[in-house]
Amino acid sequence: MSILIVVSIVLVALVVGVYWGPWIALTRTIATFEPAVLLPLVRRLSANLAPVMTLLMPLTLLSTIAVVVVAAFGQPATLILAGIAFVLLALTLVVTMTVEVPIVKSIETWTVDTLPADWQERRDRWVSFHLLRVVPGVAALALLAVAAVVSPA
Repeated sequence: MSILIVVSIVLVALVVGVYWGPWIALTRTIATFEPAVLLPLVRRLSANLAPVMTLLMPLTLLSTIAVVVVAAFGQPATLILAGIAFVLLALTLVVTMTVEVPIVKSIETWTVDTLPADWQERRDRWVSFHLLRVVPGVAALALLAVAAVVSPA
């Protein structure tokens, strides 16, 4: 269990880093970016992160569910903590796939000359939902860390 939970914590930390980093570096001030800056930035972030997250997120969910399965055999505290962490991570995936990715894909088609009239509202919607990935992601990481502490060796 020790190795499994450490692997899961590391993978969750990598996912949360991908959520946290853009929030710290971009999301809090994104409304100040002119479209000529914002559009290439979104394209670059998407191109850099999409391939990584396409592999990293499933591995993270699998490792976390593995902790849940192993904990089901006699480690109730770890089972509960890892189970909640899994649900929180699954929530971040749902938000990503149903809201975030479609907005980014839409933004990738825009140019400065073809901005839709509601581009700022779409950008702000992305920002709002991004926070729905950061908070549960950080909570999932914390829960797995606690699970590692309470889990017998």
